[in-house]
Amino acid sequence: MTGVNLVVIYTDELEACREFYTSIGLEFVPERHGSGAEHYAAVLGGGVVLELYPARSGRRVTGYLRLGLTVVGSPLAVGRHVLTDPDGRAVDVTVEVAAGG
Repeated sequence: MTGVNLVVIYTDELEACREFYTSIGLEFVPERHGSGAEHYAAVLGGGVVLELYPARSGRRVTGYLRLGLTVVGSPLAVGRHVLTDPDGRAVDVTVEVAAGG
């Protein structure tokens, strides 16, 4: 079986991106591995990890990415929303109703 288990987004707007993705229902925790950069991680359905890392000049540049997420219990209305994150990436968000709700 093949699948995605990690998505890393590099950003010049780390806190703004954390706030944006938190506002659509993701829950981030701060992390640091050894002497690496402090960053944020959220565990999505199926155990997929989404990490937000600070971009470093000349080493890791931000780039265009279209990201599709399904969230349950988001403050957004149920349905599909195409949003733009602080770095200009398109984020296609599908909001579902929580089970039993």
